[in-house]
Amino acid sequence: MADLTEKLGPSVVNISTTKVIKGRSGRGSGGEAPFDRFFGNDEFFRRFFGDLPERELKQRSLGSGFIISSDGYIFTNNHVVEKADKIRVKLSSGKEYDAEIKGKDPNTDIALIKIKADKPLPIVTLGNSDQLRVGEWVFAIGNPFGLDHTVTTGIISAKGRMIGSGPYDNFLQTDASINPGNSGGPLFNMSGEVVGINTAIVAHGQGIGFAIPINMAREILDDLKFRGKVTRGWLGITVQDITEEIAANMKLKNQQGALVSQVLEGEPGDRAGLKSGDIITRIDGKDIDSTRDLLNTVAGLKVGRTVQLQALRDGKEMNFSAIVGERKDTLQASREAVPDTLGMTVQEITPELARHLKRRTPGGVMITKIRPGSPADEAGLQVQDIILSINRKPIRTLKDYSNALARKPENSSWLLLIQRGRTSFFVTLENAEENGNPDQNSEPEQDEDLQ
Repeated sequence: MADLTEKLGPSVVNISTTKVIKGRSGRGSGGEAPFDRFFGNDEFFRRFFGDLPERELKQRSLGSGFIISSDGYIFTNNHVVEKADKIRVKLSSGKEYDAEIKGKDPNTDIALIKIKADKPLPIVTLGNSDQLRVGEWVFAIGNPFGLDHTVTTGIISAKGRMIGSGPYDNFLQTDASINPGNSGGPLFNMSGEVVGINTAIVAHGQGIGFAIPINMAREILDDLKFRGKVTRGWLGITVQDITEEIAANMKLKNQQGALVSQVLEGEPGDRAGLKSGDIITRIDGKDIDSTRDLLNTVAGLKVGRTVQLQALRDGKEMNFSAIVGERKDTLQASREAVPDTLGMTVQEITPELARHLKRRTPGGVMITKIRPGSPADEAGLQVQDIILSINRKPIRTLKDYSNALARKPENSSWLLLIQRGRTSFFVTLENAEENGNPDQNSEPEQDEDLQ
């Protein structure tokens, strides 16, 4: 272990970033201006002295990274560098370099940066995260709290964790100590190979950290390096996992596969002949056991390629050929954290999705999932219903929806205006929190996803 640490340490770097914020506020880096409490903020001064002089405030943050090529390419987390005006990389020798972002992917939180070193740099070896086993020993090297090249050890506690960070959640869980500043650093196996990129921690837990599997980073490396962004496959379908109730209702032998709930008109899935109610079980010979399997498989398909799909329709196996399209960020469902007070999941309606739904206006949010027994379920709401207003306040975006639910109603109920097809109607929903949320201690269910 000591020999590995000594050998690998020079390939791990400290990343410091600076972001310049310009403004005319009398505030410092945060908090209340000295005279706000007496004069009601800077407006008092503007009335008598004009605009305040513009100031520059610098926000600094720290992270980690690791060198993957001797000419200076470095993997790190997107959240470490995405908003930075200046990026500095410090090597174990103490030498520092300016870095530039070569590519970034917010959906997986992976970024590729580059420095121009005056000599070849020490590099890591990328391992195979698919071969990791739960219980296998691993260790992390990083810069927690700015403490250069700190080494921590632990095991792989679990694989395939979903923590709600994005559409491609597939984290390794480890009890190797990970803290602020470790983000973007490497997680090594006992052969000295990088198997993960340390990314997240449980805020109120101890000994629980998460790393992006290195195979996920390896798959998008070329896109990041040569295109600056990631191109992903697209079928234009909405899918969901198969519950026990759905399996029983459809007389299925098991819950394997991804259930198609919507096919967007004119998109690859529609042109291939897929229909709502089909259950996709294989893509190009790869078994599809769940929504997540389908999402990750389709995302990795090359745009323009023809793929073979196997699906069940009314209990019969069917084969389809689809030409993979390109997934556009504007077509992805927005995934902001919104309260589950009413027992339903919603997504923002982008202009593109509005076009597919043949809606003239893009406003409103669409229901994509309803929790059984919830207020939304009891009121008779349905998937694909569109919420136009809550308590007579227009709902145009997810932020509007979230803000509306954050305001506790005066009479403990919400009045929703719903559009279903060509008709609109009002419904009232009781506040589930008044009676206690039966699922508040359960793990979050997986949302439907556009693929």
